[in-house]
Amino acid sequence: MDSDLGLWAIPLAILGGAIRVSTPFLFVSLGEVLTERSGRINLGLEGTLVFGAMSGYAVAFMTGSAWAGVLAAAAAGSVFGLVHGVLCSLPRVNDIAIGIALMLLGMGLAFYFGKPFIQPVAPDLPAIPLGWWAERPQVQSALRVNVLFLVGLVAAVALWWMLRSTRVGLLIRVVGDSTDAARAMGLRPAVIRTLATAAGGAFAGVGGAYLSLFYPGSWNEGISSGQGLMAVALVIFARWNPIACFWAAILFGGAGALGPALQSVGVTEGYYLFYAAPYVLTLAVLIATSSPNRAMTGAPAELSITK
Repeated sequence: MDSDLGLWAIPLAILGGAIRVSTPFLFVSLGEVLTERSGRINLGLEGTLVFGAMSGYAVAFMTGSAWAGVLAAAAAGSVFGLVHGVLCSLPRVNDIAIGIALMLLGMGLAFYFGKPFIQPVAPDLPAIPLGWWAERPQVQSALRVNVLFLVGLVAAVALWWMLRSTRVGLLIRVVGDSTDAARAMGLRPAVIRTLATAAGGAFAGVGGAYLSLFYPGSWNEGISSGQGLMAVALVIFARWNPIACFWAAILFGGAGALGPALQSVGVTEGYYLFYAAPYVLTLAVLIATSSPNRAMTGAPAELSITK
């Protein structure tokens, strides 16, 4: 049926690759949106992502259940977020410095505790074969959509609705925009920010579990490649909007999928140069959003980067 796809195989491969690569970006960026909308920035999500990948893989291997691994990764991420939130609630503590410290801690712990799990094989997360109609294995592989991608899409819509239309979302936005106004309403900003940071960490942990349990589907010390840090730039690019984060994640995922997509359709020369596309795109986004007049448009007023 697909013998005449020709050049259509390339966009199909890029689309499938974008969906696979974008999922960690999506979960980490949603977690950071939730954290930053409460008025706190968490640069430690790279460490949370890596530790979530390790803990999810380890638990999936020991229990034989990939979903148990996802839950363990979410729990590990929430613990890191909780620690970040509690530390940042202390007087004269800088969010950015604590985030960098926890990033290094998370990566170090993941590398230390993850060494026994580099060789063992854990069960994979399930995927939906949307390429069942195709004859080419490359197309079938490109159109295998993991369930977590769909969960991330639903989570993006739910988070957008929560921030826009619920009391919980209103409290988060009030705390993120003005600590004084929140206190005048009888709220406890430190508690709300800590809970939001813990929930954001859980999102990042799930993104890590996706890396180790589906794509690339193994645990190793270089599994993240900086996706946690790039997701912070993605949040700024998406103007703290969960729906925009979904589309921005697809864009970043497409950039990351260029090299593998070209390789999968038989391009053997120069494709490796496209592996740098996500980093080039991150740099371009940071430059494009660095204008003093529009860089922080839509940012919560209590963020450290807005003061």
